[in-house]
Amino acid sequence: MRKRKAIVEAALESEYERQALGIMNTEQALKLEDSDGFVFSHPDKEAGVTDHFVDQDELRRLVRRPTSPLPVLQSRGRAARSS
Repeated sequence: MRKRKAIVEAALESEYERQALGIMNTEQALKLEDSDGFVFSHPDKEAGVTDHFVDQDELRRLVRRPTSPLPVLQSRGRAARSS
């Protein structure tokens, strides 16, 4: 299940390298001004460790999309068994 405010690594990517800028939550990342070259670690991966990066548009789609296409089922309390 994707966290509402997952932690991501922000970086500036060029043709030759990726320069780490910092760690932030996805809400903060999406508030940044759109800029060419800004990339963010995938919110389902470990920030600062993964090499899976996405641009801001893709991050926005990932954050808004549920992790499962199936609806979340609410569990109902079980009635206590009587002997």
